[in-house]
Amino acid sequence: MTGIRLHAPAPGWAIDADVVVVGSGVAGLTAALRCTAAGLRTVVVTKARLDDGSTRWAQGGIAAALGDGDTPEQHLADTLVAGAGLCDEQAVRALVTEGPDAVRRLIATGADFDKDADGEIALTREGGHHRRRIAHAGGDATGAEISRALVEAIRDRAVATIEHALVLDLLHDAEGRTAGVTLHVMGEGQHDGVGAVHAPAVVLATGGMGQVFSATTNPAVSTGDGVALALRAGAEVSDLEFVQFHPTVLFLGADAEGQQPLVSEAVRGEGAHLVDADGVRFMLGQHELAELAPRDIVAKAIMRRTRERGTEHMYLDARHFGAEMWENRFPTILAACRAHGIDPVTEPIPVAPAAHYASGGVRTDLRGRTTVPGLYACGEVACTGVHGANRLASNSLLEGLVFAERIAEDIAARAAAATATPAPAPAAQPAPDRAPVVVPLLDPAARTAIQRIMTAGAGVLRSEASLREAAGALDALHIGAVADGSADRKSAEPGTESWEATNLLAVARFLVAAAHRRKETRGCHWREDHPERDDQAWRRHLVVRLAPERTLDVRLTDSQDFPPTAADAPREP
Repeated sequence: MTGIRLHAPAPGWAIDADVVVVGSGVAGLTAALRCTAAGLRTVVVTKARLDDGSTRWAQGGIAAALGDGDTPEQHLADTLVAGAGLCDEQAVRALVTEGPDAVRRLIATGADFDKDADGEIALTREGGHHRRRIAHAGGDATGAEISRALVEAIRDRAVATIEHALVLDLLHDAEGRTAGVTLHVMGEGQHDGVGAVHAPAVVLATGGMGQVFSATTNPAVSTGDGVALALRAGAEVSDLEFVQFHPTVLFLGADAEGQQPLVSEAVRGEGAHLVDADGVRFMLGQHELAELAPRDIVAKAIMRRTRERGTEHMYLDARHFGAEMWENRFPTILAACRAHGIDPVTEPIPVAPAAHYASGGVRTDLRGRTTVPGLYACGEVACTGVHGANRLASNSLLEGLVFAERIAEDIAARAAAATATPAPAPAAQPAPDRAPVVVPLLDPAARTAIQRIMTAGAGVLRSEASLREAAGALDALHIGAVADGSADRKSAEPGTESWEATNLLAVARFLVAAAHRRKETRGCHWREDHPERDDQAWRRHLVVRLAPERTLDVRLTDSQDFPPTAADAPREP
C-alpha cells in the first residue's frame, strides 16, 4: 500500500456491495454476470455507457479450438510461438482448454455468431494461426455482437450499474486489503460527483492504454486508468514494453491523431495481400505464413518496406474479393474505408501500423488475483502471462471470457468461506487515510504532448536514444506537475481530463522505463540498437511497482513464468 492518491475531492456519497467491477467490456461484464449468478451484490462501474468499451470495436473474432481437427494443444502451440518465449504456459493452457466451453456459454448468454452452410459456427484464420479457429459475428462486427449480448444480459438480470464514471483510486481497510474504489460520476444520474463503492473485492477490467500514443485503434476512453490506479495502490505491473501495433490500420495521414479505423486481420485471413506502391507482395519470403505471420513480424516488415521506399504507408489489396464479399463479410470495414474516400472494391487500402493492444498490465495469478489482496484484474488491463511478448490474434476476447469466469469463481468461493465461519468478519470498510501522498494533476493540454513524445520515442521503432529522449521529456512533464502542485504554484483543477492526462503520464513513464531496460528485440518490442532476441539474458519478465516515495521499482523475474502474486496465492492450474 503506497498511500498515493490522485488529487480529488472527498467522496460525497457511498454505496455498499460484495464486488465492484470496473469496466464494461467482455471481461468486466462476464465477471459481473458470474458474480451475480453466485448471489453476490455486484456493481458495474463504467467510464462511458455500458456498450462503449473496447470490446465493441473488435472486428476479427474470438479464437477457440471449435473446428473439426483442431485441438487446444494446437491452439496452445500457436499462442506460444506468437508470444516469443515469454508466455506462461500454465496460463495459456488454462486459456485454450477452457476456451471452447467459455465460448459456448457466451453463445448461451445470447451472442449470435455467423454460421456456415451446414449451420455450424463459421471459422476463419488470422495471423499466427495454423487452423481456422476464429469465430466471428456480423461479418466483421464480432465485438459489437458480444457487447450487445452481454449488455442485454446485464440489464435483464438488473445488475446495478454506474455509467459515465471514472474510477479514481483503490480504498484499503486497516489490514491493507481492498475495501472498494473512489470514482467520479460525470453527468446526470442517481449519483454525481466524487463518491465511493465499498466492497471487499474489486475487479479491474478497464481495458487498454492505446491513447498514450498519437494514433491508435483504441477508443478515447482507453487512457490506462486501471494500470495507473493499480500502481498507486501498490500493485505490480509487468510487460508494459510489449505494446502490439496492429499492422493494418487505415492510413489517414502522418498527422492523424486519436482513434483510427482498424482493417481487421481477418481480411488477410480471407486472402488479401500486402503490397507496396508497385504492387509487390513484400511478405513473401519473410515468414512461412506470409501475410498471416504474427502481428509483430508483419508490422516490422511494413516499417522496413516504408523505410526502403521512402513512403509513409503500404497497401492492403483485396480487390479480388469483389463487391459481394466485401458487403457481406466486411461491411464495417467497407463503410469505414468509403467514409474516408477509399473504395476497397476497386483500389488497394493504404495501411500503416498503429497502437492496438497492451500485452502487459497489472500482474495476476491464474485466478486473476493481483499482488494487492482483494484486487483482481482481467482483460487488457491485466497481465496473466497468456500473451507473452506479442498477443496471438483474437486471443484477447477469449482471455477476457476465461479469466473473468475464474475470477468470479474465486470471489464466490472466498465469500462462501467467509460466510461459513462461525463469526463472519464485517464487510471491509476503508481505513482513514494516514497523510496520503497526493499526486498533482497534469494540465489536460499535456495529453497531446504525451502522445507525441510516445509516438516519436517509444512507437514501433525504439532505440537507446529515442527512449532516453522520451524519458527526459516525460520526466519534465512530471516535474512540472509537481512544481505546479507546490505551495506557491497551483496545479490543474480536478476533473476528468486532468485525471486522464495524469494517468496517461504515469503509464507512459513506466512503459518507457521498461522499454529502456529491455535491451533486446522480442515480439512487439523492437530495439533498433539491439536487433536480436537474447534468451539467455532476457527470457524473463520485467516487474514494476511504484514505491511510496513515488520512485519506480523495477525487477526481473527468474524465468518466463511468473512468481506467485502472494505467499497465500500460489499459481495453480
